[in-house]
Formats: sequence, structure tokens, C-alpha cells
Amino acid sequence: MKKWIIGFLFVLLVAVMTACGSSESNGNGSEEGSKEASKEIKIGATAGPYSDMVKKAIQPGLEKLGYTVELVEFSDYIQPNKALDNGDIDANLFQHTIYLENFEKENNMDLTALLTVPTAPMGIYSNVYKSLDEVKDGSTVTLPNDPTNAARALNTLRDAGLITINESADPLKVSEKDIVENKKNLKFQPIEAGQLPRSVESADLAAVPGNFALAAKMDLLDALTLENMADSYRNVVAVSAANEDSQLAKDLKSVVESDEFEKIIDEEFKGFGKPEWMK
Repeated sequence: MKKWIIGFLFVLLVAVMTACGSSESNGNGSEEGSKEASKEIKIGATAGPYSDMVKKAIQPGLEKLGYTVELVEFSDYIQPNKALDNGDIDANLFQHTIYLENFEKENNMDLTALLTVPTAPMGIYSNVYKSLDEVKDGSTVTLPNDPTNAARALNTLRDAGLITINESADPLKVSEKDIVENKKNLKFQPIEAGQLPRSVESADLAAVPGNFALAAKMDLLDALTLENMADSYRNVVAVSAANEDSQLAKDLKSVVESDEFEKIIDEEFKGFGKPEWMK
């Protein structure tokens, strides 16, 4: 009798545990399935041309795929990655690869650049000259005082034929000390990047990054020359590394790689330099 009771209790215990396990599994499966099925997403971008790019060129394509997209605008370059890392947003668009990689290291994050997008290039602007051929000896040039953007400015001046840079110099780290020939004896004046649009009024030439030019309502096509931008300086759509292979990541790529996306860029974002994959 005791053996029978013990056996019965054992079978009953196994049945209860199996039922609990099944219920737990169904609950998790249902939750994961619901999460996978949910297409309500948030995309972060800094206010300006890249939030416009999300609204005009990316959001419509995602909505055609069944997503409900909320654009979250940021006013600095810190919060968009923090929000992405902690899951408050699902993707962001505001930074280039170099910035993303440095930010990851400094803040112990694991984020991924899905693909590069057309980006507003740096331009050489002037209210004094109408073409680079007119540049006179001893002209002043304002350029960014941070190393990354200073290198971009000097590379742009090199491509325009105004200076020659040591061929052995790292293009991403070029500085004034790497200039081996300054044909016009240009005088360089490094200043805060945000002040560069205003410096067009006082300097002969000003190297203005595209985002600051647009923020100051400058027309990119008014530049005497535009930067031949390396892809590492182009902005990227970023997601958390954990979502690199998610359906959302695949859909974001398909939208950005579509003909419709490029058509909107050509119509709405004139002067933006296209990444290599679009060429």
C-alpha cells in the first residue's frame, strides 16, 4: 500500500512539474512571438537633415513593410547612443563610423553600423572669391580646430589643388605639419566648428562641415568645392549589436538600398555625397 501511495505521489509530482514547464514555455514563447510580431519601433536622430532623412526617406519605406515608426529627436551627440544601448530606441542616424567606434570604446557599448547613408560633405565657402582659381597669395582659411574635422578640411584643400600633403601621412590624421607645399601661402585659422559658418564673413575661405552649414541655412551647392568624403566619415544607421541580424535590421537595409530611397535623396538632399555602395 505504501509503495502504491509513493508511486502515485511521484507520478502526480511529475505531471504537475510537466504542466508548469509547459505553461512557462508557452508564456515565454507567446511573449517572444508577440515581441517579434510587434512592428512599433523608434528611430533616433539629431534634429536637422538626418531627422528629415528618417522622416522623408526611411520612415515611408518601413511603413510600407507594416512598421509603425516614431521619430525621436535629440539635441546632442551623446544621448542617441545611450538610448540605443539601453533599448529606448531601436536604431539611430546621426554619426559617422569613426565617432561610433570611439563612443563604443569609451562607454563600453556594443553597437553596430548597419550601412552608410548619403551625408552632407564639408565645403570650402567664400564671400570673397567665386572660384578657387581666384584665390590670392596669403589668403586666410578658417578650419575646424578638432583633429578629425581639421584632417577633412586639409584633405579637401589638397583635392582642390591648394596644398600638397605628405603621401605617407594617414588621411584620417592629417594636420598642418603634414603639409609639404602651400602654393598660395594660405594662413590657417583653426576655430570651433560651430563658428565656421559665421567665419565666412571675415575669412577669405572657410572649411565648413556639412551639418553646420545646413544648420546655418547655407546651401551646400554654394561651396567652391565639396569634400570627396571617405565612407568612414559618412553617417550610418546604427543598431545594437544584439539586433544586427534581426528582421528590423534586414528591413532597414532593404529600405535604404531601395531605388525609392535614392530618388528621395536626389530630390530632397541635393549636395549630399553618396557612399561607395550607392555608386
